[in-house]
Amino acid sequence: MSAISRRYGKNILCMIMAGGQGSRLSPLTRDRAKPAVHFGGTYRIIDFVLNNFINSGVHKVKILTQFKSDSLNKHISAAWSLNSSMGQYVDLVPAQMRTGNDWYKGTSDAIFQNINLITDERPHLVAIFGGDHIYKMDMNQIFDFHYDHEAMLTIAAIPVPVAEAGEFGIIEVDSTNRMIGFEEKPKKNPKQIPGRPGWCLASMGNYIFTSKFLIRQLLEIHKNNPKATDFGHNILPFLYPKHPVYVYDFTSNVVPGERPNTQGYWRDVGTLDAFYEANMDICVQNPVFDLYNEAWPIRTYNWNMPPAKFYSSGIGEDKGHAINSVVSAGCIIGGDVINSVLSPGVRIQKGASVEGSVIFPDVTVGPGAKIRKAIIEKGLHIPAGFEIGYNMERDAAMFHLTESGIIVLSKDTLIKGN
Repeated sequence: MSAISRRYGKNILCMIMAGGQGSRLSPLTRDRAKPAVHFGGTYRIIDFVLNNFINSGVHKVKILTQFKSDSLNKHISAAWSLNSSMGQYVDLVPAQMRTGNDWYKGTSDAIFQNINLITDERPHLVAIFGGDHIYKMDMNQIFDFHYDHEAMLTIAAIPVPVAEAGEFGIIEVDSTNRMIGFEEKPKKNPKQIPGRPGWCLASMGNYIFTSKFLIRQLLEIHKNNPKATDFGHNILPFLYPKHPVYVYDFTSNVVPGERPNTQGYWRDVGTLDAFYEANMDICVQNPVFDLYNEAWPIRTYNWNMPPAKFYSSGIGEDKGHAINSVVSAGCIIGGDVINSVLSPGVRIQKGASVEGSVIFPDVTVGPGAKIRKAIIEKGLHIPAGFEIGYNMERDAAMFHLTESGIIVLSKDTLIKGN
């Protein structure tokens, strides 16, 4: 009998935060919420946290949406239908302004505005997780940790280099993993992990609450300080000095079927560079993030397309091929694809070349066109002979260019050709 059924039964509610604007991922978030951005060919970013809960036996999921949610709504409705007759669901919850006339002001405010979902369901535990990270996690192990430590709140955390500490909430713990200090995005001198110089313990923004404790604390904190709207800035500093708040080391989590080199992989894909690098991570021969673990399936929308096809125009002609690449269903390839991710329905025509790039669905790369180190939004047409990634000055004038040199073509980009 699994830990979840022995200790909590089905009495766990998952609430996924999917309402952020995702401005650092623009232009990919120009028309969609960050969790709805395509990733790894066939997936959306939100699929990974959903699979973590479904694979762990948690089948009661509320997704809190807000900004530009239409694409996310369509994906969840098409891909994530569970058995409602068995009390299973993945429900979309738009911002309802139940407590006033304001949109969500922060992470804890989003939960406070939807506190009725918790009181109606009456779960034993509430898991509050972000919807915009790439990772695998067996949730039963953090539930066990919460139970064994008699915690009221358990925070998932991951070691990060000191140089990156300013991007995270940094946690200090004692020898029992109880939280004894916290600083949100410290600009200098972050607390380092004892015995591990150069590393800090960063909050992943994922929380396990005992349900009654969460409701009681949110009501009390909001009553005394209505401006306390964010877990990192306002709630955690108030809770850990007074209550049993413990920290779970994500790197200790063992997912069935994973190899040692893939354990502990976690990416916050909140920037274009991080998003690009996470896609590149899945292309290599022995990836640090493995899409092919049959013991931990990653489900998503069924594109219902024919298999990918590689073709040659004739004997002695160049042949379509792909090396160290992820090629989705419906792709037709007559050129070179190297170290790249192709989403469903992509066409790489005769003599075209795609290298180190992420191509969204239904993109056509014309004959002889060349693409290097780019992210191409869905539905675009790259004209015959056009080059992207070979003239950075021109690319910067025409497209979005990151500091690291990744070229991003937004939706509805019109290219007239050379």
